[in-house]
Amino acid sequence: MKILLFGATGMIGQRIAAELGNRGHEVTGMSRSGPVKGDVAQAGELARGYDVVVSAIAPPRDGSEPEAPFLAANRALIDGVRAAGVRRLLTVGGAGGLEVAPGVSLVDTPGFPEIYKKESLAARAVYEQLYRKVDDLDWTYVAPAAEIAPGDRTGVFRLGGDQLLTDADGRSFITAEDFAVAVADEVESGEHPRRRITVAY
Repeated sequence: MKILLFGATGMIGQRIAAELGNRGHEVTGMSRSGPVKGDVAQAGELARGYDVVVSAIAPPRDGSEPEAPFLAANRALIDGVRAAGVRRLLTVGGAGGLEVAPGVSLVDTPGFPEIYKKESLAARAVYEQLYRKVDDLDWTYVAPAAEIAPGDRTGVFRLGGDQLLTDADGRSFITAEDFAVAVADEVESGEHPRRRITVAY
């Protein structure tokens, strides 16, 4: 498949690019700082002719309020994918919006790390305000576990839906390598259209 990947130089984006490339897909990685420069604001032009668009962009981390610019970036992405005539869009989301109890998101729980709060609220707003209302694209919003970090590629993990997945010790964790496997699996299968899924051990 021909795949356009935004955010290709980030920790997660690099691993998604590698996983898809190792599977024989034709991946074009776009980022603001990498060798191939491209922004989601240009998605309508850049995505033409691709089978799938994958976004691994993150909210701004420069100390500013991230929600409004992150909503604007994802709105431009969705509109651009539509304009380019691409049906399938996979977006890397955040764990903060996943439920830990009926109607209670992880980001709203006591003790949620303050350093990640604004970023998590921005990612939740993108899912709630944008993706859930899109009914003309086959989108999938892929949320990682509460903790994601570089590590081993095992290919063994669990998939969930709107609820945070935890192990027997209550930990919610996935390596970036195995998260990339899950994203690549979804790119190939298209098994969860118009849904949020999550990945954890």
